[in-house]
Amino acid sequence: MTVSDTFKTEVFKQETSECFILLVTIDHADLAAPIRASSDGVDTVSRGNTFVSFPFELTLPSSSDEEPPQAKLVIDNVDRQIVQAIRSISSPPSVLMEIVLASDVDTVEIDCPDFELINVDYDSLTVQGVLTQERFLSEPYPHLKMTPANFPGLF
Repeated sequence: MTVSDTFKTEVFKQETSECFILLVTIDHADLAAPIRASSDGVDTVSRGNTFVSFPFELTLPSSSDEEPPQAKLVIDNVDRQIVQAIRSISSPPSVLMEIVLASDVDTVEIDCPDFELINVDYDSLTVQGVLTQERFLSEPYPHLKMTPANFPGLF
C-alpha cells in the first residue's frame, strides 16, 4: 500500500491541522445506487461521487486469536433510505472503506475493499452490522488430494 508523502507527514505529526476523512460505500447488485457515507461533518465530493454526511461509528476488529477478525459498523438512522435499501436486498452488501485527506479528497490514501455487511440489525436510532471478509479458515486445505491421478510422480 502506497500513501502520499503528505499523508505520511501528517499522520506522524504530534499535532496536525489536517482532517482524515473515512468514506464508506455500501453496494449491492439489487440497489439502484450505492449508499455513500462520509465521516466528515459535511457532504464530501470525491472523484465525482457525493458521500453524504451520515454520522457513523466504525469499531475495528480485535486482535484475538480465538475468533476471526470482524469490524462493526453503526450508522445513525437519520435517513430511512438505508433501512429501505437493507430490506430490499437478499444477500449481504459489499462495503468499501477509504481514507482521504480533507485537503485532497480525490486521492484515496488507504482503501479497504472486499468487506461484506452481515448480521444487519436496525431500530429507530441506528443501523448496525458486522463487517467481515471471506472466511479463508473454512476453506479446505490442501486444495487437491494426493491421488495417483493428480500426482503420478508420488506413486
